[in-house]
Amino acid sequence: MSDPNAPQQQPSGPSTRTALLEREETIPQVQEPGDHERFSHYVRKEKILESAMSGEPVTALCGKVWVPGRDPKKFPVCPECKEIYEGLRKPQDGGE
Repeated sequence: MSDPNAPQQQPSGPSTRTALLEREETIPQVQEPGDHERFSHYVRKEKILESAMSGEPVTALCGKVWVPGRDPKKFPVCPECKEIYEGLRKPQDGGE
């Protein structure tokens, strides 16, 4: 057995090294992580087009903020968005 207190030998031959590159996120965090993946939300049409062109997040009628990227037809409609769309509640997206 070797002495555990002895200095470690450097390996002979090529070595590989890795470095960690940190970067600042520029996309705002989703208000409730994961929620946008469970529902399709109602968003003003002009905001959807702007988001598609710029990559900026959108705000749904219910107030959820995210960057669209999935097919909304594959998910159930957000109950809060539906209620607002049907006129039962006031929009939370900053619009009228």
